[in-house]
Amino acid sequence: MRIFVIAGEPSGDKLGGALMKGLNQLHSDITFDGIGGPDMQAQGLQSRFPMEELSVMGIAEILPKYRALMTRINETAAAAVQWAPDVLITIDSPDFSLRVARRVKSVSNIRTVHYVAPTVWAWRAGRAKKMAEVIDQVLALFPFEPPLMSVGNMVCDFVGHPVVAEPKASDVDALAFRTDHGIGASPMLLALPGSRRGEVSRLAGVFGKSIEPVLSRHPDLKVVVPAAAPVVDLVRDQVRAWPVKPVVLDPRGVPLAKTGNLKRAAFRAADIALAASGTVSLELAAARTPMVIAYKMNWLTFRLIRAMALIDTVTLVNLVSETRFVPEFLGPKCQPDQIGHAMLQIMDDPEAQLQAMDATMQLLGDGGEDPGLRAARAVLMRL
Repeated sequence: MRIFVIAGEPSGDKLGGALMKGLNQLHSDITFDGIGGPDMQAQGLQSRFPMEELSVMGIAEILPKYRALMTRINETAAAAVQWAPDVLITIDSPDFSLRVARRVKSVSNIRTVHYVAPTVWAWRAGRAKKMAEVIDQVLALFPFEPPLMSVGNMVCDFVGHPVVAEPKASDVDALAFRTDHGIGASPMLLALPGSRRGEVSRLAGVFGKSIEPVLSRHPDLKVVVPAAAPVVDLVRDQVRAWPVKPVVLDPRGVPLAKTGNLKRAAFRAADIALAASGTVSLELAAARTPMVIAYKMNWLTFRLIRAMALIDTVTLVNLVSETRFVPEFLGPKCQPDQIGHAMLQIMDDPEAQLQAMDATMQLLGDGGEDPGLRAARAVLMRL
């Protein structure tokens, strides 16, 4: 069997590596071709060019990189058609992936699979219909996505979210983290103001002021900030104005495995988390860490997004569990007093949120077959 597989960023490479591992487990004779990073290469892929060329081609960079991107799109589509695989699998990176799929479909009958459904449940629902023109099968991370993505002849299979396959820190790991960082039995707040400079700049001041009500009731409060490598220096600069000096976890120069273990231990050790909106809510749910979500953006941007939104919450735990137990403070509501009050309420009574987290993880496939293996089974089942 011949499978042409494409990923354009590290998260896609991780999904691709797990999928390829599953395919190798289920089928004894598979040859891979395409584009991917270290995880996919470890499963037998020789990438046609460095995946990093696509990783830098986000929305902000699309215009200056347009010519290079179009060249790679055309090269990749031509290579896939010439190689004539049994299936073309594209993983996330829709700006690149779906353009390749469209070119391949225009000159062949090669089956196309796209891994990670677009967020049609949040906005721009018409994307599903457009995808159905070039994609035969979608592999979905969330259980509510298949009905929304089953459009025309395009089928959608829920395969589970990769968060359920991640290692989990134990109570022993959490205790060791508290001991190593001088936290002991004190209440611990985990602050996660984002991984991009813009996010940190907008949220760090709000987060610092939000800590004040919690500190008033819990004067021995300890704060930990797991910082992303590109923004460590900015985080250190921003937290100087906070009412309590936080422990900033710096991943630079630390082996990736150790960084991941330390971050998971910090999540497990925390009594409450204040986090920017994003997939981090699922990581917190996996660690059973109660949370409050906050996000600040330009007023006009917020109004435009709110006008287009199809949902009343952006927090994935709320969406998957079909509850609203994770408080969120977005746009104009991103106010320190309200956020601090919500953190105190959750610290006093986290049970409803913990139950929502448990339900979320179960619905995402926790305790079941590895999502990579489920994805592989879904691909083979449809061939």
